[in-house]
Amino acid sequence: MKNFLFLTAFIFITISSMQAQQMFQKYSGTDIGNPKLKGNFQFDKKNQQFTLEGAGYNIWFQRDEFYFVSQEVEGDFILSANLEFLGEGVDAHRKMGLMIRNSNAENAVYMDGAVHGDGLTSLQYRKKTGGETMEIASEIKAPGFVQVERKGDEFIFRYSKNGEPLVESGRVKLEMQQVVFAGMFISSHNEEVVEKARFWNVRLEKPASEGVDGYQKPSPSRLEILNIETGNREVIYETETHIEAPNWSRNGKFLIYNSGGLLYNFNLKKRVPKVIDTGFATANNNDHGISFDGKTLAISSGTPVDGRNVSIIYTVPVKGGTPKRVTEKGPSYWHGWSPDDKWHVYCAERNSNYDVYKIANEGGEEIRLTTAEGLDDGPEYSPDGKYIYFNSVRSGSMEIWRMKPDGSEQEQVTNDEFQNWFAHPSPDGKWLIMISYLPEVPAGSHPHNQRVMLRLMPATGGEIKTVAFLYGGQGTINVPSWSPDSKNVAFMSYTY
Repeated sequence: MKNFLFLTAFIFITISSMQAQQMFQKYSGTDIGNPKLKGNFQFDKKNQQFTLEGAGYNIWFQRDEFYFVSQEVEGDFILSANLEFLGEGVDAHRKMGLMIRNSNAENAVYMDGAVHGDGLTSLQYRKKTGGETMEIASEIKAPGFVQVERKGDEFIFRYSKNGEPLVESGRVKLEMQQVVFAGMFISSHNEEVVEKARFWNVRLEKPASEGVDGYQKPSPSRLEILNIETGNREVIYETETHIEAPNWSRNGKFLIYNSGGLLYNFNLKKRVPKVIDTGFATANNNDHGISFDGKTLAISSGTPVDGRNVSIIYTVPVKGGTPKRVTEKGPSYWHGWSPDDKWHVYCAERNSNYDVYKIANEGGEEIRLTTAEGLDDGPEYSPDGKYIYFNSVRSGSMEIWRMKPDGSEQEQVTNDEFQNWFAHPSPDGKWLIMISYLPEVPAGSHPHNQRVMLRLMPATGGEIKTVAFLYGGQGTINVPSWSPDSKNVAFMSYTY
């Protein structure tokens, strides 16, 4: 949204794109410490999940025995996964988790986030080659999601259980090489037994270098689909090009996203993108969406207005064509159609204040719906047309609000320590999905290159559950992105 408009001048589409499976092909498996019973792994291409089998006496003392599925990684990175043991197991001290290891030697310097068979969860580490293993135990038992991160010589372990936000278990400073091994492990804690574990939503993400904000150096991209019933994420497309903000078509057959000022139709069966003809509108940003009848695409594109190049809202046939101007004033950033396709709601800057406005599809006078000081953004109609959801900084932090379509009865929906943006109601009206930044991110900012969460909330109110942890932010889920059956959400994650 804001500021992305001027990115379009220098982002160009590259022809180099990778198969969606390539990110998993770099992993290979090996036994560490020569355990008596050898391990192996299988990769389920359809569900993008790993199953590890391994033995070994332990990962402890001065040497280790276990099975390790890893890849070489240089510099800083974040490695995350959901995980679970398969089978009842023999020893309560069997271990699975994520590890960063200086080498594949049995006595190497390492750190891991380990989950034991009895639920004990800890950061384990060895400070020097052949040294004793040390441990920082966590308060939680058997989390379903773990994450390890390298930041220079600092190594961090985080975890989540039952959809709660990540908790940092501990961090240690270790001397490791610039290139290390990072991946998944399992150890049976019994030389005569092979244990099994499953890892899914495995993501290795390389954060931006110090001082890179995502505008000067946009990141490569991963287009993902999240199944909200299973929690499984599927990477359906990877590209070195920076792409943003997928919409899901009303017939469920394609996605629309923006890149380099253009819009693309991504066929979900063929899994290839094709440029959409938007005529003279070639400075499109990441605020766009498809009408409820599936025929028309609303776009926001850079346009000269009073000596400035600002975002203006247009409509164009969803298959492409000549844009029709909707807003005369700018900047105006589109965010939602009314269910009857007669109105647009959008964020606009007028008199140095960003507020929510609506305007008829054929244009005309815009109607201001919010008047609070500070940023009001991301408006979107509920599918029954009774509410407009939006995010506002008026409480001091960025929270989700809602109001009636005429702007009346404005009420706060979320109230927690996170910065919550872009609440998208599901087509069946049951859910809201939003992107949440960590508390330290300024309330009025939704930058690139952040550790963020996608969180799911019942539309009637209630507990908010985290359904994805990722590296992203700006461009991840700015616009409506639910599948028509309300079972899946499309979004972008990023890695350098």
